[in-house]
Amino acid sequence: MRAARTRVLPGLLSALTLAALALLTAQAPTAHAATDIGTVAAALRESPVYVDPAATAQLSTADADALTKKIKTADKPVFVAVLPADFPTQNLFQNLRTSTGITGLYAIRLGDQFDARADSAVMSTTAVQNLVTSVQNEDTNTQLNDFADRALANIGGAAPASWDSGGTDGGVSTTALITVGAVAVLGGAGAYTLVRRNKRRKAEEQRAALDKLRVVVDEDITAFGEELDRLDFHPAEAGADDAMRADYERALDAYEQAKSSMAAAQHPEDVRVVTKALEDGRFSLAELAARREGRPVPERRAPCFFDPRHGPSVADATWTPAGGATREVPVCAADRARLADGADPAIREVDTEYGRRPYWDAGPAYGPWAGGYFGGGLLPGLLVGTMLGSMMASPAYAADYGSGYGDFGSGGYDGGDVSGADFDSGDFSGGFGGGGGDFGGGGGDFGGGF
Repeated sequence: MRAARTRVLPGLLSALTLAALALLTAQAPTAHAATDIGTVAAALRESPVYVDPAATAQLSTADADALTKKIKTADKPVFVAVLPADFPTQNLFQNLRTSTGITGLYAIRLGDQFDARADSAVMSTTAVQNLVTSVQNEDTNTQLNDFADRALANIGGAAPASWDSGGTDGGVSTTALITVGAVAVLGGAGAYTLVRRNKRRKAEEQRAALDKLRVVVDEDITAFGEELDRLDFHPAEAGADDAMRADYERALDAYEQAKSSMAAAQHPEDVRVVTKALEDGRFSLAELAARREGRPVPERRAPCFFDPRHGPSVADATWTPAGGATREVPVCAADRARLADGADPAIREVDTEYGRRPYWDAGPAYGPWAGGYFGGGLLPGLLVGTMLGSMMASPAYAADYGSGYGDFGSGGYDGGDVSGADFDSGDFSGGFGGGGGDFGGGGGDFGGGF
């Protein structure tokens, strides 16, 4: 009897051990059970780069940290997730965007394949497609960094404020896991807080852009005032007629409007009204000069491209910017003569962080200033191939400065804003390769797969 009991004990102990192990295994979450869309989204709300525990062989912690630092430094809404090859792909982008709830560009490395989607407010579908195509067949670290470098140079908007509150630089963090529950409880209040922080940051960016523009616009207003001071005309002088007096009155009104509009400007796009008034005033002076000299009144033309302070253009001339394509630009008489003599035109330069540069190579902040002089229809063609022209033609410019060459706040959600599920699902439709939600499908949305 004792011998039988002795034989039973080892078997019983083994059974209990196996049962305990089975229970622990059932309770311990596997990498896939823990890493669902909610976990990935929670991590991306805290940091721009997430590496799944089952995909750490693809991107090291050091590489993830470096990529995170790059994206945070650029302050742009670029989200990168590195996931295992067997991660579910059905509606992956749409579900991730819904769960994250932040407007931006989402890139996913899944196994050895790569794809991306973005809200059209920050980057067009075509731009995303081109970026994805440009980095295919690269190793993970090279691919993600190349993609990020190119995306950060073109994407609009700013990084979400939640990145400033902490979080890790890659992988799953305790903060990220806790956030899953915290967001569920504090979602409404948290989203409201993030929106307010983003709005405050947007307002600060607008003030900084306006301050930069104010220097240039004040120079223009001063120059026009000096032209009026030098003008040897009095409404009651001999030979003055009603048309001349009207020209003169319009020039004075334009000067006053420019000053008052600049004093009241609150946003960068307000500058367009100022430079439009100055352009109107200079044309009135050109009309006045022609009447006084007995010449035909000039046709209304755009101001001199090289420096609007030169006044209305008199002709179009062929010009090739450094490193750019040849094009026809409106020029004043003096610059037409300089170009004919093979000399450089008198180009308007402005201050930048790299020193004095032509305004068309000084960045997107000068779009509102130039747009007031040249108007939305003419300006893009003039600036083709220049830095300002390239930026103004990109979705990033529309997101940061609006669609009207300098209009901030064009409506909707900008990059980095918390929008929850309020987004166009068409921007995130399909799956990897456009195969109806399957990774690598042959639907052709991204060139027929990989």
